[in-house]
Amino acid sequence: MGRRCWRQRVLAAACLGAALLLLCAAPRTLRPVFGNRVLGSSWLGRERRSPLQKLYDLDQDPRSTLAEVHRQRRDLLSSACSRHTRRQRLLQPEDLRHVLVDDAHGLLYCYVPKVACTNWKRVLLALSGQTRGDPRAIPAHEAHAPGRLPSLADFSPAEINRRLRAYLTFLFVREPFERLASAYRNKLARPYSAAFQRRYGARIVQRLRPRALPDARARGHDVRFAEFLAYLLDPRTRRDEPFNEHWERAHALCHPCRLRYDVVGKFETLAEDAAFVLGLAGAPDLSFPGPPRPRGAAASRDLAVRLFRDISPFYQRRLFDLYKMDFLLFNYSTPSYLRLH
Repeated sequence: MGRRCWRQRVLAAACLGAALLLLCAAPRTLRPVFGNRVLGSSWLGRERRSPLQKLYDLDQDPRSTLAEVHRQRRDLLSSACSRHTRRQRLLQPEDLRHVLVDDAHGLLYCYVPKVACTNWKRVLLALSGQTRGDPRAIPAHEAHAPGRLPSLADFSPAEINRRLRAYLTFLFVREPFERLASAYRNKLARPYSAAFQRRYGARIVQRLRPRALPDARARGHDVRFAEFLAYLLDPRTRRDEPFNEHWERAHALCHPCRLRYDVVGKFETLAEDAAFVLGLAGAPDLSFPGPPRPRGAAASRDLAVRLFRDISPFYQRRLFDLYKMDFLLFNYSTPSYLRLH
């Protein structure tokens, strides 16, 4: 690939008061290493290679097959953004709420719910020194507790720019309908708590089931998958409030056509991609928690096949159109179990 500047990392803007502030408008350049310092870099003021520099070095090594995989994913994402996106609104700092910051290791992670984000938050807590021992021992509610991990949205535009230029930025994505099926199962069909059923399930039943029993209207505990999909497709849903993050499209959470992602990990290759990121972060011995693959990926597909089996082609097509950008940007094929024609 040769030594070259990577494409512009961010074209984003933030409106703070009456001032329009451009976020990271200058292209980010990966620079050669002299000794253990990146020339011209002040990454954390430390004399060691940053994860971003390590990735650049791997990109120059033709023997690194995994680095080549991630280079191809970056190129595919960039090409898809060029083909399928037109003029976009300017990003505001709050659009970066899902981007978590690890200053100690030079990492920016955009979390997408239902794509191992609980385990990634556990790992980031372990990396930051907030917890000791096995990351799997961290309770889920602690991993998700507000304030445990800083968000990029909480920094000033200048500090946002500095991190976007110097840190390794990554996200993990999943086949969109498998992620949607997982969200339905874990939040509405078999939830760990009744909170989502009371908030969203009751709303779905009240809107879409005219003769619902009083108990179902109050508890929202028996929402059918078809009702959940009809709720997503109902124009009133997004008019009333944004989608909940568990079924919001990944591109709407992480803005991959506005922010430059150095690593696009996938749920289907979670173990390998997580190990790659942890190696770049200087923590190759930290074991990423989670079920072994491909067992987890197979179970995810089986759930989606089972749930979509009874959905009419008409609603399958409408739902595919709603999530189409995630399929296109992250190079997922149309699921074979759909009947779109």
